[in-house]
Amino acid sequence: MTSSQEATQAEDTAYFRRIKPIEMTEDVRTSYFVSTLHAQGAWQEDELHMAPISGLVAAELEAYQPRNDFITTRISFDILGKLHAGEVKVVTETVRPGRTIELIQSTVYAQGRAVLVGRTWKVIASDTSRVAELTDAPLPPVEEAEPWDGMTDRWPGGFIRSIQVRTFPDHAPGHGRAWITSDLDVIEDEPTSPFVRLIGLADTANGLAPLAEPTTGDVFFANVDLTIHFLREPVGEWLGLSIAANIGQTGGGITSAVLYDTDGVLGRSEQSQTVRITE
Repeated sequence: MTSSQEATQAEDTAYFRRIKPIEMTEDVRTSYFVSTLHAQGAWQEDELHMAPISGLVAAELEAYQPRNDFITTRISFDILGKLHAGEVKVVTETVRPGRTIELIQSTVYAQGRAVLVGRTWKVIASDTSRVAELTDAPLPPVEEAEPWDGMTDRWPGGFIRSIQVRTFPDHAPGHGRAWITSDLDVIEDEPTSPFVRLIGLADTANGLAPLAEPTTGDVFFANVDLTIHFLREPVGEWLGLSIAANIGQTGGGITSAVLYDTDGVLGRSEQSQTVRITE
């Protein structure tokens, strides 16, 4: 466990704390944070869980040159190395500017190297209600789901202990339906929008209904990326997931999910896994 984690107190109310003023150089935004124990990962004690660090990146992307006439249609994350706990730097910049479409990128640095890249496509908002149609099945409301401790039974780490999960009776390995939320802010003393909060929970799909049982200790199935496609901007504090997991025969796996918020279908997520038998 790092010294930064050891210094974390139980009363922390966020996953990260800002430790330096924001730097703006031309069109580049640089922010500095330190993680709390709540952001701790499930595979190793000294690494970050992908969920809260993706929420942190979402917060930086949201804060960078905001435009009220745009909506986010996709956000993708590629893990470039170990997500070290402790101090991280996030550098955000425009990759492709435009009047109706733009691409923005955030790069996370830890221990002197880039460890995560997040990119978001934003497009001009318009009224498409005349042709709007949703074909994904609805998810029953969170009030009809039951509290579930299957995450804490399977997974260690500070992040897992920070979340609340509710599932339905048909929740099973490879096919799961759940609602998930957290009472913690992503950044201490800064408001967490529904966009940031729900992105900061989406990575849990990989561990909510796994085909392989992590408690046996003989299989490893970490995801190397996360991609979320949106139909609209998220609302509320609960993220719903209808999950389908698949593992191939040559070391690859895919976790897919239809995403929901309190207004209904929100979008879809995909995670590719590196699957390894360790014994």
